[in-house]
Amino acid sequence: MAGSSRTTPLIAVLMGGPSSEREVSLSTGRGCADALRGEGYGVVEIDCGPDLAMRLSDLKPDVCFNALHGRWGEDGCVQGLLEWLRIPYTHSGVLASALAMDKARTKDVYRAHGLPVAESVIVTKAQAMAAHVIAPPYVIKPNNEGSSVGVYLVAEGADTPPQLSAAMPDHVMVEAYLAGRELTCSVMGDGPGQPGPLTVTDIITDGWYDYDAKYKPGGSRHVVPADLPKPIFDACMEMSLVAHRALGCRGVSRTDFRWDEAGGLDGLFLLETNTQPGMTPTSLTPEQAAVCGHDFGALCRWLVEDASCDR
Repeated sequence: MAGSSRTTPLIAVLMGGPSSEREVSLSTGRGCADALRGEGYGVVEIDCGPDLAMRLSDLKPDVCFNALHGRWGEDGCVQGLLEWLRIPYTHSGVLASALAMDKARTKDVYRAHGLPVAESVIVTKAQAMAAHVIAPPYVIKPNNEGSSVGVYLVAEGADTPPQLSAAMPDHVMVEAYLAGRELTCSVMGDGPGQPGPLTVTDIITDGWYDYDAKYKPGGSRHVVPADLPKPIFDACMEMSLVAHRALGCRGVSRTDFRWDEAGGLDGLFLLETNTQPGMTPTSLTPEQAAVCGHDFGALCRWLVEDASCDR
């Protein structure tokens, strides 16, 4: 964190906003704001809207804690605004945020660094509804949304593709469905003296790991550290760090995997990297940090101390 003229640094927690993940962001923001107050910071919670630049110019915070999720907050837009205003901020910068939010371009980066990904194509919404563009089973999802918003699972043997909701974008990703276990690994910085990869969580649900499974209490069960063969555990840790660095992430990121046990190491695939991991009571990254000795307040404080411009 840059030097402050205040005795107590003032942190603006950016939350809410207009994306489809608004409610999750509000939960993240409130939790982080409370934690930062507990760490001794002055905190102002800002529900972000079109007047954000004016509000920040008037407030002049020492740091913006980015608790936004989804478009505008996670895709480089608010990061660009904060660079323009020269207000230090948490998490990844403009390029890494925009890149990681675009699933197709993220896969291009993964492939260039030797990381395994599922087969996928980008097609128009109309094409995805007219016929199977790849053989079932497959998944249809927006190319630039997170938290399992607007995800359709097309089962093996399905006669026709699904009719997509009006809220789905004009172009979507159609991705081969990967059977197996849902794994995830957070990275807490990668510089000298920073923790780096934390641990691996095995996410256990009764069905698809959808929005409710992610955010409703009891929606999923987390085994952390995951009970995995050491080569798989170590590969998740290593690949998460490679993805973090390849995308240019800063602060914390979280990379999600699918692992088919029958395939061994060849059955492990990367799904995506989150540059704004959730910080709700049921979220994965704070849970992993706690297992590694960083309680929620310490994690939030670390993010503030790591904040800067030119990320």
